[in-house]
Amino acid sequence: MNFDTARDTPRTPHGSSDDPDVLDFSANTNPHVPDGAGAVYRDAFGVAETYPAEPPAEYRRAAAEYVGCDPDAVIPTPGGLAAIRLTIDLAVEPGESVAVPFPSFGEYAREVRLQGGEPSFVPQAEILETDPAEHALAIVCNPNNPTGNAYGDDDLRAFAGRCRDAETPLLVDEAFLGFTDRPSLAGADGVVVARSLTKLFGLPGIRAGFAVATGEWGEALANARRTWNLGAPALATGAHCMRQAEFVERTRQRVAAERERMRASLSESGYGVPPSDAPYLLLDVGDRAVDAVVEGAEAAGIAIRDARTFRGLEGHVRVAIRTPAENDRLLEVLRGR
Repeated sequence: MNFDTARDTPRTPHGSSDDPDVLDFSANTNPHVPDGAGAVYRDAFGVAETYPAEPPAEYRRAAAEYVGCDPDAVIPTPGGLAAIRLTIDLAVEPGESVAVPFPSFGEYAREVRLQGGEPSFVPQAEILETDPAEHALAIVCNPNNPTGNAYGDDDLRAFAGRCRDAETPLLVDEAFLGFTDRPSLAGADGVVVARSLTKLFGLPGIRAGFAVATGEWGEALANARRTWNLGAPALATGAHCMRQAEFVERTRQRVAAERERMRASLSESGYGVPPSDAPYLLLDVGDRAVDAVVEGAEAAGIAIRDARTFRGLEGHVRVAIRTPAENDRLLEVLRGR
């Protein structure tokens, strides 16, 4: 990253509202938080007068148990995006091409540009068919944001193998994989997995996540990681949350049931709603105007995501899956009742 590149690379739009009076369906975060998380956070303040343990062994053990890898392969980061930036920073030199899916999370292309690289945009449904030899890095979002589709496990592992054969690192963003029962690619050779605790545990303000990598990539990421890059409260709360298996299972069941209920209702109302494996739905508004849909929801005190901010999307909005009662309110508004 250099000064001129940073000056010329604007911010990427995101969902979420900081208005406490708004019902926020624009950000894909769990409306529930694991029991005991607040108490753990408060208790950790008592040890914040000293530097956190380095490396933070307990956090790494919890993360390893959570995704099924060796603790030594865990690189703690302040959120999943920090893991993404660290990987792209190490993988991409100025002028190099990176296979970036679209429509997908806008920060991938932004981070590539900040390093002076060139995003090579590939339709997200075709990203696993990319020739990795043509790129310095390949990126996959699984499940993809904002479309919600997860890739077949065998297909993804086969692509990881082709990347490995081409000596092209593969970055897999698994920010929403915890909402599914699909296996993580954490620990696979030549793969860097980025995980966030923001979404599944409903704690975006904690800023806790991690990368997983082995071999030379594990060594590089571990050495490049800033010392003390997570504070004591984030480390303690993150470790606590990752061990709440019952909370995770309840969340998966609720999201799956509500997602299909909402999909059926919105489809009956004339929206185009493809299947999703994630805690959100992408809606084709059809003959409606996106501005009218977004503004109508806003007038009812609800924030939804204008999906036109994603590359290649027109005529779409994205809505999160929240509690049944909150989802009912959204359905009433979107159906015009």
